[in-house]
Formats: sequence, structure tokens, C-alpha cells
Amino acid sequence: MSSSRVSSEAVASDDASVRARQRALALAALGIVFGDIGTSPLYAFREALAPDRGLTVDPGTVIGAASVVIWALLLVIAVKYLMVVMRADAHGEGGILALTSLLGDARGRRRGLVLLGLFGTALLYGDGAITPAISVLSAVEGLEIVTDALQPAVLPVAIGILVALFSVQYRGTAALGAVFGRVMLVWFAVLAVTGLSAIVGRPEVLRAFNPIHAIEYLTTNGMPGFLSLGAIFLVVTGGEALYADMGHFGRRPIARGWFAIVMPALMLNYLGQAALLIGTPEAVRNPFFLLAPGWARIPLVVLATAATVIASQALISGVFSLSVQAVQLNYLPRVKVHHTSDTERGQVYLPALNVGLLAACIGLVLGFRTSANLAAAYGVAVTATMVITTLLFVRVAIDRMGWRRELVYAGAAVFLVIDLAFLGANLFKIADGGWFPLLLGGLVFAVMTTWHTGRRLVTEESGVGLPVTTFLRDLGDDVGTLPGTAVYLYSRPELVPPALLSTVRHFGTLHERIVLLTVEMREKAHVPPARRLEQYQVAANGHVVEQVVLRVGFRDRIDVPAELRRDGGRRGSIDPDRVSFFLGRETVRPTAKPGMALWRERLFGVLLRNSTEATAFFGLPAERTTTVGRTIEI
Repeated sequence: MSSSRVSSEAVASDDASVRARQRALALAALGIVFGDIGTSPLYAFREALAPDRGLTVDPGTVIGAASVVIWALLLVIAVKYLMVVMRADAHGEGGILALTSLLGDARGRRRGLVLLGLFGTALLYGDGAITPAISVLSAVEGLEIVTDALQPAVLPVAIGILVALFSVQYRGTAALGAVFGRVMLVWFAVLAVTGLSAIVGRPEVLRAFNPIHAIEYLTTNGMPGFLSLGAIFLVVTGGEALYADMGHFGRRPIARGWFAIVMPALMLNYLGQAALLIGTPEAVRNPFFLLAPGWARIPLVVLATAATVIASQALISGVFSLSVQAVQLNYLPRVKVHHTSDTERGQVYLPALNVGLLAACIGLVLGFRTSANLAAAYGVAVTATMVITTLLFVRVAIDRMGWRRELVYAGAAVFLVIDLAFLGANLFKIADGGWFPLLLGGLVFAVMTTWHTGRRLVTEESGVGLPVTTFLRDLGDDVGTLPGTAVYLYSRPELVPPALLSTVRHFGTLHERIVLLTVEMREKAHVPPARRLEQYQVAANGHVVEQVVLRVGFRDRIDVPAELRRDGGRRGSIDPDRVSFFLGRETVRPTAKPGMALWRERLFGVLLRNSTEATAFFGLPAERTTTVGRTIEI
């Protein structure tokens, strides 16, 4: 066999492998990324035309509402997110926090944009709690369509499903996506078939593709039509989760899944519900389940329940991703993070956050009791986040991506008109439950800004530390020597770690070899392994210490021994299995000093005490790590 033939076969094999991987990712994305937006047909159209909105369920109104839905899917999801916003990624990572990181140095006007981005990030935590609750409840409520006798079982069944969902999060999105993707493929097929069957009987519903009907709907129905946008917005609530989950699968598999499967299925089902309502207006009480024939409703309830469990996964995995990014960017305290994949860095599981989200979901189910009540609370936060995403993207597109200013402003104006219309309609929901995601988002925002400011104040108070060269110059000859190598971790490479100063002052000894290691969080997703470690020596007065700087991205797994081990084989410098690690740990004492309000200083102290130990966060061996404490007044 010739070498050229072998080479061509190898290339073909590689291409086939890449295509197979892309197909697998696209299938998994169906289960993780599109779960939220894919289950909106359960409740969105029903809520838009609910009897208490004051709208008449006649053919003109129904086709107009369907037209708004169709064009919302096209403009908000297909154009804004898939074609535009998802091009702004931080080394493959998406989400509003990654977008915020692209703004660069947070000074002046940019600092205001960074705070705006943080607030948008915080608001997503509110939707992270509401999405599982409303999705699961809306599916289980299908039991009431089958028979009223099953109504008392709705809440217990919904809570049981939520407990089961959060109990399997430790398996990771790769394992869950492989299973969920197949289920969602069936789900989207059912959406398409049930919708198409109704459209065949009422083909006039296809007029909804003409945007004139959407405009007429909004202009002729007055305030009731405008307020219905708060419910119609439910068809695109998965947009931000879709962007946040981009790091799990990449932009291309998500785009392929959307245009080939998800968007056609959603449009067919919404048009099918509209066709049903044209002929049977009383079906507005639950048009999704009433689309199906009587014999198929129980199987449809089972499938819908499975799909809504999967829908919840989109927000859960998105919140996990955002939280890890926030920790890496120093906006949240260190938390325990489990990486659930050896190949996909973005797939993580946060046990503490998982428990917190479960508790919030159960509380929402018990407090609001129906998906209709929850719909009143849903949408306020995510519409505000979408507005913020548009504003941030303008700066990133101009400053970082080099897009023409005029085109960016023109596109942003179109998106802002849509976003602000949805936001305005959703603001009327605040009194009926929309306060919840705003309250939760406000609390998360307070935590994020307090932690970030608190860490800065601690660093500034520690700024009186001793420069490394001064420390070596003043080091006397009477200092004792301990055998072995000591690695001191500290955030400021130019200063002597307080743990090292304490060792010398209290014991008058030093190890034979001193390594000062700083872990720097870069404002990008990943740092290539070959560029992570920088090592150099600092010498004075005959004494030498080694300085090592480890640079990691906000999505990189931090494992100090592993990084030293990988680099050690090439440099032959530090063997992590034969060194002692030393860490400092601060305890803060709130004071009347300028910096933060006293309540925020106390909050920072609580966060500091409850943050994950640095030993676990940096992957250090507990049996060879010593922690030295100190108290700092802020």
C-alpha cells in the first residue's frame, strides 16, 4: 500500500472522527442547551392568551400572537444569539460573565459596564431557581387534563422529580447529555408532529410568518397586547442559558442543533397550537396537551415530564459554569468544584450550589403552587439580563472584535427595541412574583461585589509587606536551615508571603530551598499548558529564592502539584512529591476605616470563613501543607 494512500485514509479517518464527535456534541446539546427553550410550548402560548389578559381568542388575535412568537424566535435566538452574540467568546467560553471579562480593565466607564455585567450575571441565579420549578410543574399539571382526580398528586410528584434531578448532577453534563439528548430528539419530533397535524387542518395559520400580523397584534390590542409580551417572552427565555452553556459544546454544534431540529420543531408546535385555538378557542386552558388525541395524553405527560427535567438542566449547568467563572475572576469565594469530564474543562459540578438550588426550587413549588403563578415571576430577571448582554456586546464588538461602529449601533438599536419591549411588559409582573428573581439577584450581586471589594481591601492592607529583595538583603547569617524544599503560595509575587515571615520570626529557620509560588487568574478562559509556568530566581546578600508564577484561565482546573509535575519533567526543577507547601489564611476584623460599609465588612468576614480551604482549591496534599493564620483590620 502506498504512503499517499495510507495518508489519505488517515485523513479520512480523522475527518470521520471529527464529524462523529460533532454529531455527538450536537445530540448532547439537545439535552443540555435546548432543554429550557424546548419546553416553553408547554406554557408560553397558554399564558399569552390566558382569559384574564382581556384578549379575545379569535383568528386575528391568535395569528397575531403566533406571529410575535415566530419573529421572537427568529430575531432573538437565531439572529441575536446564534449569529451575533455567540461570536463574542472568551476563548470558547460564553455567558454574560465571560462577555464581561472581555471588557478589559475596569476603570471609568468600563467599571460601570463591568458592574452592569455582574448584575446581569446575578439575575441569572434567580432564573436558575425558577426554570426547574416552572418546567416540571407545567408538565406534571398535564395529569389534570387527563383527570381531575390526579390534581392532589401534582405538587408531591413535582417535588419528587426535582429531588431526583438534582441528585444526579454529580454525574456531569457529558453523561446526562448523552441520555438527555436522545430523549429531547424524541421530544422535538413529537412537537413537530403534533403541531403539523393541526396546521394541515388550518393552513391559514401560516400567515403568522408575515410580520405585519405581529405589528397589527401589538397595535390593535392596546395595553392587553403589550402586557401579553410578558408571557410571549417565555418562548425565548432559554437564550441566555444557551449562551452560558456554549463552553460545554461549542458554537457550531449548538447552531446546527438549533437550525436543523429545534427551531423548526418549535415553530411547528406554536403554529399548531394557534391552529387549534382558531377552531377551538376554549382549548386555551391548555393548548399544548389538547393538541394530542385523548389516547396519547398520558404518554405525552410522561414525555413532557422527562423533557422538563432536561429543561432544568440547561439553567443548572449554566449556573454552575457562571459560578466557576465568578470564582476564578475573584467575584465569589472559593467553593468546592468537581470536574466531571477529563476532556471537557467546562463540565463541572458544585455540591453546595446544587443543594441551594434544590432548596430554592422546592420553596418556589410550595410557595407558588401552579405554573401559571410561577409564570408571573418568570421573565423579569432574564429580560433585564438580555438588555445588559446587548449593551455589553456593543463595547466588546467595537473594542475587541473590531466591528464597524455604525453597523454595531444599528444592530444594537434593533435588538434593544425588542429587549426593552419585553422588559417593559415583564416589569408589570414584579408585584405578582417578579420580585423574587430580582431579590435573589440583588443578594447575589451584593455578595459578588462585597467579595471582590473585600479581597481588594485585604490586599491593600497587606501591601505594607516586605519586598523579596529587601527580605533577602536583611536576612542574617544566624538563620537556621531545615532540609528540603518549601513552597509558599502568595498572591503578590513581589512581596514576601506572610507565612514565610512568620516562619523566620518565630522559629529563626528556613528550608534549604525556598520557592515562592503565585497563582494568577487571567481574564480569559484558558492558558495553554506550555505558557502557564514562569520561573526565575531572586538573589540578594548571598541568599536566593525561586519565584514561580502559575497563570491559569478562569475555566482552567487549578492543580498546583500537577502543574509542577508536568513542568518538572522539562525543567527538572521542582518535584511536588518531595516538598512542603505553606499557605496563609486571613481573618478579618471589621472597623470604621474607609472601604466598605460595616455590614458589608461583616458579610465579607462570613464569606471568608466559609470559603473552601485553599488546600483543596489549589489541589495541595493535606498531609504536606501547613496553614499560617493572621488577622487583618479592614
